[in-house]
Amino acid sequence: MNTPPRVVILTGAGISAESGLKTFRDNNGLWEEHSVEDVATPEAFARNPELVYRFYNERRLQLTNTLVMPNAAHKALATLERALKGQLTLVTQNVDDLHERAGSERIFHMHGKLLSSRCVTTNNTFECNTAFDGLSVCACCNTTTLRPDIVWFGEMPLFMDEISQDIANADIFIAIGTSGNVYPAAGFVINAKDSGAKCIELNLEPSANNWLFDESISGSATKIVPEFVARFIKEYDL
Repeated sequence: MNTPPRVVILTGAGISAESGLKTFRDNNGLWEEHSVEDVATPEAFARNPELVYRFYNERRLQLTNTLVMPNAAHKALATLERALKGQLTLVTQNVDDLHERAGSERIFHMHGKLLSSRCVTTNNTFECNTAFDGLSVCACCNTTTLRPDIVWFGEMPLFMDEISQDIANADIFIAIGTSGNVYPAAGFVINAKDSGAKCIELNLEPSANNWLFDESISGSATKIVPEFVARFIKEYDL
């Protein structure tokens, strides 16, 4: 019986776009008509917390709309995780829960989670599917110290040690629906290549760092990801 390859998959906004979920940032660099400086930095939260709370409450409401569902690409990756039997690490830049709803289990949300709140004092996180604001009481310290559980610009992404270790041990690195512009995630392909992994990109169109990949497949995520997963499972006899 063949030993399954060790696989690390990085997903970005492109995998969730076909689920009816708007990406935060548009072509003009605005996040739902707000500048990054107004809603996605620690300074913005200190300056105008009401706006920041409202922004993420609206995004949370959008995500929990019954029309927003995991698509065929999310489901294909869950199928691949089961086939690889513990040999797959899924790293996502997305703050939605569509991978979980599709059935994926080992997921590192490096930019945080929309359906979560975080205590400013203790850094504890809490599942949160509804709106909250500066008057909401934290469960761990009984004070009003909650913030969105989102990694803002200028903050360190989460789980970097675990992600770096898994990339260093990977046989195959796959990036799906990513721009190749946002670091440190855009540098993962370099780390993977340095460790000897085969690097594959699946994207609507070539990313900014497409030239670093050994193989590139272009097209909509709901088409190319299920097709790729089916070929992968057959090729490795999983």
